[in-house]
Amino acid sequence: MASLYLVDTLDGVTAGGQVSLDGAEGRHAVTVSRVRVGERLRLSDGRGTVVAGAVASVGKDALVLTVESVDVDPAPRPSLTLVQALAKGGRDEMAVQAATEIGVDRVVPWAAARSVSRWDGAKVEKGRARWAAIAQEAAKQAVRSRVPEVVGPVTTAQLSGGAGTSPVDGGGVGRRALVLLDPTATVRLATWDPPTDADEIALVVGPEGGIDPSELDRLEAAGAVRVRLGDTVLRTSTAGPAALAVLQSRLGRW
Repeated sequence: MASLYLVDTLDGVTAGGQVSLDGAEGRHAVTVSRVRVGERLRLSDGRGTVVAGAVASVGKDALVLTVESVDVDPAPRPSLTLVQALAKGGRDEMAVQAATEIGVDRVVPWAAARSVSRWDGAKVEKGRARWAAIAQEAAKQAVRSRVPEVVGPVTTAQLSGGAGTSPVDGGGVGRRALVLLDPTATVRLATWDPPTDADEIALVVGPEGGIDPSELDRLEAAGAVRVRLGDTVLRTSTAGPAALAVLQSRLGRW
């Protein structure tokens, strides 16, 4: 499969036209990947539109692609959101990377009660930007046409808000199913039936110490369902990606 690079916009691009790849992406393509004239590439706007074609010219740190095809991948329904608790040792970042490769659509950092890592002040935007960069690179590696959105961190109070009030629901449109990954739950994720009318499934993963009982109660009171993967307890870095893989299968996408 041809390499994938990201551009800011592909609005108005049609077959037979040309698109420039510059900036950091163009520099990487030319100086690191050593792309040459005639090589086939794919360019995406990260929002579902992908153009493919051959490189027409190469400059010092940019190139021009002659467009042969334009494809638009529809947004999946329901979308999949990973609500990942902040964790120490970079384990939350590992979860973001793997979840992106598996196909998550949105990532929400969660300041859980038992999160050792904390984002305060300038760390809030720095942390969000770091996760967004990880998601972008992982999407490119997975040759995904859509780069997951990474929003700002939420509190448990915000997370337990209804659809239309919580930043988890991607703008307050449609129905959200909130799923708590809890190793003590009686329902297995592999047998849980995703609601057919859901626009979004938000999977909540706690930190290394697990989700605090008071948070479980509060989220359940808000309509969340508790599920488990199996008989073992996974690290926060692997629990979310593993659960997302199960959901992709349950939804018939894998």
